[in-house]
Amino acid sequence: MSEGARNIAEALAQVPGPWQPFRLASIDDYDMKVVKLLGEFVWHSHPEADELFVVVSGRLTIQLRDRDVILGPLDAFVVPKGVEHRPKAEAEVHAILFERKGTVNTGDAGGDMTAPLQVFD
Repeated sequence: MSEGARNIAEALAQVPGPWQPFRLASIDDYDMKVVKLLGEFVWHSHPEADELFVVVSGRLTIQLRDRDVILGPLDAFVVPKGVEHRPKAEAEVHAILFERKGTVNTGDAGGDMTAPLQVFD
């Protein structure tokens, strides 16, 4: 692999548990994060920025107040800024998130599931 390149599968293997995002790379004002998801997250929104989910493996439900969006491997979905949502995974999901730098995982909800962004060296 070329210098500076990152392998997504290797990065996901280093994530210790669910709901702990790790920044893999930055693109202008956005972070590319890898994360494992399991169980139900908290209802929240990101008032200032969209959030892109890309499922690497597993099946992810993104609950919206008016519908559920079901994603499988290599599916992508953008949650528009300000839209309340809750990710849910019956079994472990590996995913990539694209979020504006500084975005907190629990958005405007805060609480016990708020995790600091960790960075791969």
